[in-house]
Amino acid sequence: MTLYDISNTALVIALFTYIAAFVAFTITITGRGFGAAGASAGAPAVSSKRANRAFGIALAGLAFHLIYFVVRWIANGFIPVSNLFEFMTFLSMMIVVAFIIIYLIYRKPLLGAFATPVAFIILAYAMVFPWEAQPLIPSLNHAWLYIHVTTAAAGEAFFAVAFASGLMYLLRVVDFKSSDKRARRQQRGVEFTLFSLLIVVGFIVASFTFRGIGYEASFVGEATVEGQVVEETIEYTMPPIAAPYGYELAQMDSFLGIQQPLSTAPEWMKGVNAGRKFNTIIWSVLFGLLLYAAIRLVLRKPLGSAIHPHLNGIDPDDLDEITYRAVAIGFPIFTLGALIFAMLWAHIAWNRFWGWDPKEVWALITWLFYSAYLHLRLGRGWLGLRSAWLAVLGFVVVMFTLIGVNLVIAGLHSYAGV
Repeated sequence: MTLYDISNTALVIALFTYIAAFVAFTITITGRGFGAAGASAGAPAVSSKRANRAFGIALAGLAFHLIYFVVRWIANGFIPVSNLFEFMTFLSMMIVVAFIIIYLIYRKPLLGAFATPVAFIILAYAMVFPWEAQPLIPSLNHAWLYIHVTTAAAGEAFFAVAFASGLMYLLRVVDFKSSDKRARRQQRGVEFTLFSLLIVVGFIVASFTFRGIGYEASFVGEATVEGQVVEETIEYTMPPIAAPYGYELAQMDSFLGIQQPLSTAPEWMKGVNAGRKFNTIIWSVLFGLLLYAAIRLVLRKPLGSAIHPHLNGIDPDDLDEITYRAVAIGFPIFTLGALIFAMLWAHIAWNRFWGWDPKEVWALITWLFYSAYLHLRLGRGWLGLRSAWLAVLGFVVVMFTLIGVNLVIAGLHSYAGV
């Protein structure tokens, strides 16, 4: 067994341990155990013994995650944060670290039921991408790169915890029984947030489903590379609902009796991989819709209104404070990692501190967003609902900076999307 085999096994164990921690935290806050009658109506009493057990499971997951990280570092010969798989696994680990820090401060088991899913969803997302180690390109081979990436991820991890607590606040205080215009707008916003999370889960499920059945399709066409026209082949691992524009079908596995692409990506979607990415988005939404419909069928009510009763008895002021505290801790760390250290590394790698690369621009947008959050909260008194919505929207910006820029927008950081 190689070092990579050991690290990969530890990572898989960490994923399932985080899922077990989520289940344990859920049992803790609902007051229900396997075979137990369950809690009475109203706020369930939280068992400290169950809470400690759930927290211990989360710590065990982090231990396996650290084993993966250290062993892969030894196997690589450099810190494993150089591509999207390695970075997202590191971010997932830092989210658990951030959760543990906040949990030790506030001792709120409910936070575990919302923070651990964020961690294992991001970890499962990372597992969709190739696990193979890749040699460092020259611009990455510097200590400042590692300092920049790790500190930026640490700051983003606290933003993830703020997202979890902000979403918990919304689920706690939004009136899901009211039919007035303002309440219905809040209900739709919460429901859309939960649905968006299911789209991410849908992407993961779709990727592993089609990978499991070994689905393949390919298209051929011409592309211009350094002024030369060359033949290009695009490989699909999901059935082509949208074929790449200007490319011809070379080979396609039959899926549900369909042997031809159902449509073509719009002409304005330029780039070799634009059609494939568009196709992936379609499948992610479809799987997300199926998951959402299945859950709604089981619950017979919107997700938000189903979760809301389990948060009774939780002090919303505590959730609001946790959201602010997580941002307050993460913001200076993110400022150091994503801006200051990033500019120092950029000067070493490309002989300039700033170059308006898409990743740089979106890192700045993220920093400005959370700067506005802190200004509005501390200077304008934006507490409660408005603060929670900003925390939720802020993490959407973070995830687009991490994923959307790497996979959609070409730039100097595109290596991370490989």
